[in-house]
Amino acid sequence: MKILQQMSVMGHERVAFHQDPESGLRAIIAVHDTTLGNALGGTRRWCYASESDALMDVLRLSEGMTYKSAAAGLAMGGAKSVILLDTPGQEPTEAQARAMGRFVDTLGGAYIAAEDVGVSPQFCAWMRDETDHVMGDADHGGDPSPYTSLGCFNAMKSCLAHAGRPVDFAGVTVAIQGLGATGFKLARLVREAGGDVVATDVNPHAIKRAIDELGVRVLADDEDLFSLDGVDIIAPCALGAVLGEDHIDHIKAPMICGTANNILVDPDSDGQRLKDKGVIYAPDFISNAGGVIRLAGLYLGMTESEVDAKVAEIEATTLEVLRATNQHASAYDAAVAFAKSRIEAGRTPQTA
Repeated sequence: MKILQQMSVMGHERVAFHQDPESGLRAIIAVHDTTLGNALGGTRRWCYASESDALMDVLRLSEGMTYKSAAAGLAMGGAKSVILLDTPGQEPTEAQARAMGRFVDTLGGAYIAAEDVGVSPQFCAWMRDETDHVMGDADHGGDPSPYTSLGCFNAMKSCLAHAGRPVDFAGVTVAIQGLGATGFKLARLVREAGGDVVATDVNPHAIKRAIDELGVRVLADDEDLFSLDGVDIIAPCALGAVLGEDHIDHIKAPMICGTANNILVDPDSDGQRLKDKGVIYAPDFISNAGGVIRLAGLYLGMTESEVDAKVAEIEATTLEVLRATNQHASAYDAAVAFAKSRIEAGRTPQTA
């Protein structure tokens, strides 16, 4: 990959690489845009097939964070970081977390790290021992996943409203891909609201917990979540790039709204495919913004009630974007235009 060329195409300001021989840390930080302010974004620990895959992931994730913060009305930019693991499920260590904290500190606050896949509040606390530029430990926002799930649940309400259906989950079936931190909490919200949940996960312990605690129906081995009959909303809540041409061709559900980042394989073409098929798609960086609203809000000095109000606003923002789809090629394009308009407003000096 021609890194500088890719940065230019996607609009990134900075990409930094770091390796720490003592701890074994190998990491990348991508800062996409700081027009609206310093950039907060999670740190993802993952075993990638190649360094190129890791780089593309952090570039896409950081771009999404720019749009996510802007669309949520936060005075924050967009960035992300990834830690490359040697083997899947490699246990986190304090030494690597501290090394990551020192790496984050070299950017002088332009990037504020937080939780993502594979990172816990404890990992954030270890990073924070080396830098002030971290959110998500127990004393600085904690686990943001409940807010991510609640924001997505609010976005689902907008999908129902846009479809002309009652904003009521009684009789609604949601198919959730991934019962991790956000997927499980989203399933609980749907069940508490009277909805049904069918789900899948690679972790048998997550499956058992969802069955025992929530009464979730789990997919049989020969069932495909994306082509199930009787599903109203598909909610991708694991890793991204799960909806491409093949899946979209077989989707039977009328709505898609999940907590995962970068749900579409190719946002431009796949967003158009969904629109052409008549599927209502809540763009992921709108629907899953609750977590960043929580951590960025506290970083910016918001009160708990102000944070809660902003998470609640996801419902109205999602509906505004969905209603604007008629003027754009797809809901994804409408969401990007919405976010970019806020970035441009922040870039342009305001006159009295």
